[in-house]
Amino acid sequence: MSHRAKAAGSLAIVGALLIALLWLVPARAVEDALVEKVESLYNDIYLYRRSDGYYVLSFGARRLHYVESIVNPRDELELPVSYTRAMTAVSVYSAGLDDAAMIGLGGGRTSWYLHKSIPELRLSAAELDPAVVRIDAQYFGVKREPNFEINTVDGRVFLARTDKSFDIVLVDAYRGPFVPFHLLTREFFTLAKKRLKPGGALVQNVEPSTMLFDSAVATISNVFTNLDFYKGEGNIVVVAYDGPRKSAAELRQVAGERQAKYNFRYDMSKLLDLQFSPRVDWTKQPLTDDFAPTEYLKAIERRNEKRGE
Repeated sequence: MSHRAKAAGSLAIVGALLIALLWLVPARAVEDALVEKVESLYNDIYLYRRSDGYYVLSFGARRLHYVESIVNPRDELELPVSYTRAMTAVSVYSAGLDDAAMIGLGGGRTSWYLHKSIPELRLSAAELDPAVVRIDAQYFGVKREPNFEINTVDGRVFLARTDKSFDIVLVDAYRGPFVPFHLLTREFFTLAKKRLKPGGALVQNVEPSTMLFDSAVATISNVFTNLDFYKGEGNIVVVAYDGPRKSAAELRQVAGERQAKYNFRYDMSKLLDLQFSPRVDWTKQPLTDDFAPTEYLKAIERRNEKRGE
């Protein structure tokens, strides 16, 4: 490779990293007031209140605070972050809308929006950190109520132990800038697939600037027959499902029907316009667990704990 080509490649990598770091700047540098700081077993949690009234929930890692959620406490249906809106497009793919699982509650935006928008939907959320669950209830109004269940447990452990099946499985769990590795492996997606009802769909938020993006996509495609991609500003939302591939016309028809029925705040037909084809290196090998399946429950619980500096 020529020096010019190497330089161009280096500039491209730097550019991608700069875009990714826009999310990762210390929250205190751009927010007005620190409302609460919590040092939990799993995270250093910071809650800020902006001058416009919005809350910003971020998790600390050394000198950086990684934004987890932005919440308008005056409007429970607002989804300020675009990728959360894109994740709701999975509602067009599933055959039914009776049961959903959310892996990673965070600020509860996506799960609470679906809960409030689809009255009959029974949603089970899995959130590892009880401090996050407490903050969500105290400041955001996201709390246990009929048809909205919160399980304080690792998402993979929840899927392994539950006897429920779901029309939709949503995955939006992060440790800083990365999805926990055990939520990116072939074994994880195989487990999630087993929990889906016939005609069900999985949706996952994936940060595209990390080294694992291509491998994550290759892993999901190793388990599911079909993948669709949606733009989410700096993130990419992946919808995965089995069976015949859904045509654009079919998706448009279902989107129109469900928009008319539920009157979603963010129009389903317009969300379909976010679909695109990202550049993916399909030669990557699927990611797999690096520990024995019979030991993974205890291994996950150990690895979730916050490490000392």
